[in-house]
Amino acid sequence: MIKDQQQTAVPAHKSMSDYLSRQAKEIKPSGIRRFFDLVSGRRDVITLGVGEPDFVTPWHVRDACVAALEKGKTQYTSNAGTPELREAIAEYLHSSFGVGYDPANEVLVTVGGSEAIDLALRALIEPGDEILVPEPCYISYSPITSLTGGVPVGVETFAEHSFKLQADSLRAAITPRSKVLILCYPSNPTGGIMTYEDWLPIAKVVEENDLIVISDEIYAELTYGSKHVSFASLPGMRDRTILVSGFSKAFAMTGWRIGYACAHPELLYAMLKIHQYTVMCASNMAQVAALEALRNGMEEMQKMMESYNQRRRLVVKGFREIGLECHEPQGAFYAFPSIKGTGLSSTDFAERLLKEQNVAAVPGDVFGLGGEGHLRCSYATSVAQLNEALERIGNFVHSIKAGNR
Repeated sequence: MIKDQQQTAVPAHKSMSDYLSRQAKEIKPSGIRRFFDLVSGRRDVITLGVGEPDFVTPWHVRDACVAALEKGKTQYTSNAGTPELREAIAEYLHSSFGVGYDPANEVLVTVGGSEAIDLALRALIEPGDEILVPEPCYISYSPITSLTGGVPVGVETFAEHSFKLQADSLRAAITPRSKVLILCYPSNPTGGIMTYEDWLPIAKVVEENDLIVISDEIYAELTYGSKHVSFASLPGMRDRTILVSGFSKAFAMTGWRIGYACAHPELLYAMLKIHQYTVMCASNMAQVAALEALRNGMEEMQKMMESYNQRRRLVVKGFREIGLECHEPQGAFYAFPSIKGTGLSSTDFAERLLKEQNVAAVPGDVFGLGGEGHLRCSYATSVAQLNEALERIGNFVHSIKAGNR
């Protein structure tokens, strides 16, 4: 027994970290998760940081899942997803955003939008390829790019442009190694959107430089005042675009983990092969629930949107009254106020706000270029909580200004 133990022991000169890949060792932990570890154990904290609807999935959607369980729908589905759900997704995208896809060959059901993004990047990237990422942006794009051997290249957007991607900025970031452009509009964390007119010069740059686009449209339904324009709907862009979306945000189904990708058959087939070997398929019961949401969930979705819009106006007005500049978000459910006038960094502001006023928000610097000097605040929480949070933030800002006199 002693001999066997000695044979299987790890050599003393080698640490366990020596077994890890370079990418795994170098990747940074999530800036959001690191910050919210600080919240753990604190009482009376108002959280404005989680990008998750505060609504519960509608009853009829949950009932559809329960019925599926009772009927024994607990097996694998087709790797690409059930034919019924893929057909419903294709119909929905065509009727809502004017983009047509063949459900049999151009629609893939995934485990959330996050898996779809990962699949797209792994299917496209060769080591050393440069991936253009407009920032501030969702925190996962650059780390996933690095894990696949790609090189993320940030393209900064600015509050004075309502955080819209500018063609000149994009063109300046392009090199001979540029291959993919990742888009996320409506934007997490800024709430910025892009109109048809905004997209046209971007599409021109994409075509001139032979880029493939991954368009993350998870917040497509959550726009205020103007309808979302899918990048894939622009002339010539459909076959250059992998459209990614899902049910988490608009349908209040974050924990169900159902997303989808739509693309040219050759691109989608490559993603499907990776999907087959990694997760096999999305949950059967969750796909039944997603189908119910598409068929009968539009009324509840509209009510949620109206509530978000009310809260959006409340939060923007509140920040401006406090003295924090805040561009008006036109989509998603985030405000991105500037805290530059306080003289604090984003991280210092967020950590002190939590410590002194028990309000948790995300420092803007974790979202990349242009994020420093801002704070991401989700307004997907109750009006009462938002009012209390604004009062506490106001007290905090006033105390800073009084201390600086």
